[in-house]
Amino acid sequence: MIKLNVSAFDLAQRFVGTKEMSGAVANPQILAMLRLDQSWPEDDDVAWCSAFCNYIAWLLRLPRSKSLRARSWLTIGYAADTPEVGFDIVILKRGPDPQPGPEVLEAPGHVGFFAGYSVDNDQIMILGGNQGDAVNVGSFPAKDILGIRRLVT
Repeated sequence: MIKLNVSAFDLAQRFVGTKEMSGAVANPQILAMLRLDQSWPEDDDVAWCSAFCNYIAWLLRLPRSKSLRARSWLTIGYAADTPEVGFDIVILKRGPDPQPGPEVLEAPGHVGFFAGYSVDNDQIMILGGNQGDAVNVGSFPAKDILGIRRLVT
């Protein structure tokens, strides 16, 4: 048996450019991601960053949150002190300050795959869904990190 070594980050990169559709039509791929764990989404005009991470984890048979809440990932896998590209999910605060800490799972957040830091380390690069209504690599303040989780089987 041949075993392929494909990381979650490698697979997630294949979806870069996937984006929401305007108007009444939803992108069927994003809708499939949303409906993997929730039956209620009618279209792709909802927060789907967690759905994207769940979809990638599901495809690779990795642990997943099975929730559309970004902060639900704070309980998945193992905590990591230093993130590694290809292995780690990063959970961020979202919204105006003050935001609660990682102990509050019901608060707003954002989640994606670690893609690196900016040169001065004040920004974290995230490969994620629902970033400008698409899958891409975006930059976020490193001060907003709530947790780093390593997904292992």
